[in-house]
Order: sequence, then structure tokens, then C-alpha cells
Amino acid sequence: MVLEPETLERMCPRYEAAVQLLGKKWTGMLLRVLLAGPTRFSEFTRQIPDVSARLVAERLKELEEHGIVVRTVHPDRPVTVEYSLTEKGRALAPVVEAIQRWAERWCDVEQDQTES
Repeated sequence: MVLEPETLERMCPRYEAAVQLLGKKWTGMLLRVLLAGPTRFSEFTRQIPDVSARLVAERLKELEEHGIVVRTVHPDRPVTVEYSLTEKGRALAPVVEAIQRWAERWCDVEQDQTES
């Protein structure tokens, strides 16, 4: 399938922006955790042990700036912070699930790790 130049001009900047945002390391894993429901900060590093707290904070802030995640501070004692997906973020569910299905079919984890 060959796309017409007009289609590429419309699609490419938006597509590229989406890939730049969602393709960053650990972003997909954070989204998978958030798809299960509101999540406290410490829960991310517990569920994804290889990611640093600094990187979690950086990615969550970026997703918040793009309207994908909302940060809620609960003024209880002690204060708790919870992250959840916005409507825009929840709209990514079929995308994340499609990537998971594709990965299960086509990705060989052992081979991918030896190539890194």
C-alpha cells in the first residue's frame, strides 16, 4: 500500500509525535500498570523493578503534560499521591493490547536480550 503525499503530510507529524512520546523506554510498561486502575508512585517501582524512581517520575510528568495521566494528591496523613489515566489515556488501551498481542506472536525475548 502506497500512501499519497497529502496523506503522509497529514499523518507523519502526528504519528511521529505519538511514537516519540509513547516509544520512550518504560512508558509502555507504566501505561500497562495504569490500565489496571489508579496507582501510587511506589507501586510502579514495585511492579516494574528494573525502572528507577527518577525515570518513573520523569515519564509520569511527561504523560501528565500531554493529558494522558492525571496526578491526584490526597491530603490524608500521610499525604498520598495517586496517578490515573485520563479519557485520553484510557483510549490507549486497545493500542497497548494490540502491541501485547503482536509481541506475544513475534518477539523472542531471549534473542532480543542477547542482541542488546
